[in-house]
Amino acid sequence: MIRDVDAETRRLSARFESLGAIPVSSEVLLPADTLLDLYGEDIRARAYVTPDPIRGEMVLRPDFTVPVVQKHMETRADPVKYTYAGKVFRKQESDAQRATEYVQVGFEVFDGQAPAAADAEVFAAIWDALDGAPVRAATGDIGLLIAAVKGLRTSDARKAALLRHLWRPGRFRSLLDRFCGITKVPATRSALIASKDPFADSGPEVGVRRRAEVEARIESLREDAKTAPISAEERAHVDAILGLRETMPNVLSNLRDIAMDLPGIADAVDLMAARMEAFSSAGIDVESLPFEGSYGRTTLEYYDGFVFGFYPVAGGVPVATGGRYDALTQHLGHGASAPAVGGVIRPDLLLVLGGRG
Repeated sequence: MIRDVDAETRRLSARFESLGAIPVSSEVLLPADTLLDLYGEDIRARAYVTPDPIRGEMVLRPDFTVPVVQKHMETRADPVKYTYAGKVFRKQESDAQRATEYVQVGFEVFDGQAPAAADAEVFAAIWDALDGAPVRAATGDIGLLIAAVKGLRTSDARKAALLRHLWRPGRFRSLLDRFCGITKVPATRSALIASKDPFADSGPEVGVRRRAEVEARIESLREDAKTAPISAEERAHVDAILGLRETMPNVLSNLRDIAMDLPGIADAVDLMAARMEAFSSAGIDVESLPFEGSYGRTTLEYYDGFVFGFYPVAGGVPVATGGRYDALTQHLGHGASAPAVGGVIRPDLLLVLGGRG
């Protein structure tokens, strides 16, 4: 099986190289401080972290995208394509049957001039590389959800809180319900912000937070209490977006209607329309391509645009996944962005599925 995976890895790498991708590599042991802040809660919980007496805390490579972006930002070539192959390492605390280390083969496109075309190119390249394996496609757009939240008529603080928890559906829902006035503020919090002196009779100060930090937090809670609820209409529009589950053309039609009342998503809807045209030009049948409004909310948190995955028809973990991560390049480029989209394939899972040719 190991030899088969090696051979399949070479096949996939050669395929991406034939598309003009430059082979790149990454260290297996990487600095943890920068990386873990970028991956999100799920990967942080599943990362293998170890102390190093000289370099500080290190992490076994949980994926390739972040180190590839770090290397790219040194040159900032545009457009440019990369491919890579190697093992990644993730704990599997809830399922002992899932692999803790496995090979990924990736294809990344950095193109600030034609993002829609780049989305189509990566999606088509990954799909073609699966060589007829029995899979179903899933697509979504995190950028659409981000735009919907940013377009709400509410405070910047509430928008920031919702965006921070966009990848945690349960927490996002509870916040949205509270900001809409559906669920009430806990009585203890109401008493705290109503008190003229919240520190009266509080006893000695303990814990790691300083008094100034606690005071600032209480003041932010007081400001939030003065904020008018998000309207039921806007909440319904957000729910409508999250509930979308149709083919791309039907979803686009629904989104055009929603944008009439939630204009903040208009640019994201236009980008989706441009992406559909690019997909059609790339030979992808968009008429039957599914789209889910909530897809991608439990994946890597650096995705901020188009997201996709390919799943076994019979069910199971994805054989391939990917998406757009423009904000990540801006973060690692210290303000200088390099719009990018990429995807990875697991050759071991592809071999299990078969279906070559």
